[in-house]
Amino acid sequence: MKNIDKRRLLGSGGSIAVTAVLSLGLGPCAFAQTPGDATPAQAAPSTAPAAPVPGATDNAAPADQTVAAPTGLWERSNLFGEMGGLRPWLGNYGVTFNLQETSEYMGNLSGGTNRGGAYQGLTGFGLVVDTEKAFGLPGGTFNVSGLQIHGTSLTARNLQTLQTASGIEADAATRLWELWYQQSLGNVDVKIGQQSLDQEFMVSQYAATFMNATFGWPVLPAVDLPAGGPAYPLSSLGVRARASFANGVTVLGGVFDGNPAPGVGDPQKLNASGTNFNLGNGALVIGELQYAINQPSANSSDPRPAGLPGTYKLGFWYNSNHFADQGFDTGGLSLANPASNGVPTSHRGNYSFYAVADQMVWRAGPDSPQSVGVFARIMGAPGDRNLVDLGVNAGVTLKAPFKGRDNDVVGLALGYAKIGSHAQNLANAQALYTPGYPSRSAETVLEATYQYQVAPWWMLQADFQYFWRPGGGIPDPDDSSQRIRNEAVLGLRTTIQF
Repeated sequence: MKNIDKRRLLGSGGSIAVTAVLSLGLGPCAFAQTPGDATPAQAAPSTAPAAPVPGATDNAAPADQTVAAPTGLWERSNLFGEMGGLRPWLGNYGVTFNLQETSEYMGNLSGGTNRGGAYQGLTGFGLVVDTEKAFGLPGGTFNVSGLQIHGTSLTARNLQTLQTASGIEADAATRLWELWYQQSLGNVDVKIGQQSLDQEFMVSQYAATFMNATFGWPVLPAVDLPAGGPAYPLSSLGVRARASFANGVTVLGGVFDGNPAPGVGDPQKLNASGTNFNLGNGALVIGELQYAINQPSANSSDPRPAGLPGTYKLGFWYNSNHFADQGFDTGGLSLANPASNGVPTSHRGNYSFYAVADQMVWRAGPDSPQSVGVFARIMGAPGDRNLVDLGVNAGVTLKAPFKGRDNDVVGLALGYAKIGSHAQNLANAQALYTPGYPSRSAETVLEATYQYQVAPWWMLQADFQYFWRPGGGIPDPDDSSQRIRNEAVLGLRTTIQF
């Protein structure tokens, strides 16, 4: 998720904020949760709107109209239920939609550049069409989704961290998000159109529980790619292909426009409506190999796997654009040197390799909702042209922590962003000319969170985050001889499916 990036209370002033986020959504995530999985049946948006945003998956299909859905207010999956028969009627024609509200209030309790809190809200809306039901074209799926973002960013205003405190933080705007068509051909499917990579690539199932954006779209691509890469709230034109095999192996790859918001300035303002269908800004090539173990069969009559489920991924990305050196000019001098010409060395291309692991490590019983899952992600990039050259995050989640709370989740996670070698050299050189100027090394965030399911359509999430060396040790704007002090952030999020 970035500063996406889909998806409320508590600040130093004790304010409380709740607003709406409508999202015409799709369906279950690419790695759909089973009753034994360690995430709730209805997880709040992460980061992002890390799988943070409704309308985010490509597996969405209309619900099975042959099975009667619960109609009671506190049992049904949407607040509005079948909407007087509208939902099943549209489902007969292959059309699926949902509405989701995500609102949160987060407050900075200590450190940072300012104390106080900020409200952020996200309204996502999307529409999915099964072309076989709608037009008689087998295997086709059409998706369109949009975002209405409101409120202000706590990170930009009070924190100045690299790992954004919330996955839904973004500039206030109403924008198109994704617009694509997918065609399935046996075990292969191809998607073409405007896409947000954080919905399929680098995804960690268990990390989606957490609110910090780095647990959705990780900090390394969010900081190092042009405009933060095609991830919430931006997207890029491209084509993605996926092949799935019976042995649990999936191969995923794509080619996309290399910069979702070309130009100088705030990328989200350069592409404020989300309708800049750009090509010709270099290429972003990404590939991922996935291996899933002990996954439940799609056929409910098949026996449940005896082992605990897990998913393991290896991937890479390459961007063909030019990238400025983080520490040295074209003459080989430090950019901090008064004799420098001020023009950074230019590097052709940029790349990263990454690995993701999700594994359930304990389950109370074969049919018990109570389980423990762990995740880890690590990725690296060259230290000369990237502000962050190593990103690591890991965590643990416990589903159903208390009796009778089957869909609650409690989690603890750690995120680490190492400053690239040339950016560290630049800070060290700056200290030669500005005595007392702080060095830079890495930023670390610890997050503890609890998701409380009020109803299948309503989730509350309490959250605490603590940041060490914000920005990796950047100077305080009010005193350049001191780093921004460590920060404690407290927040509350509410997510409602309409």
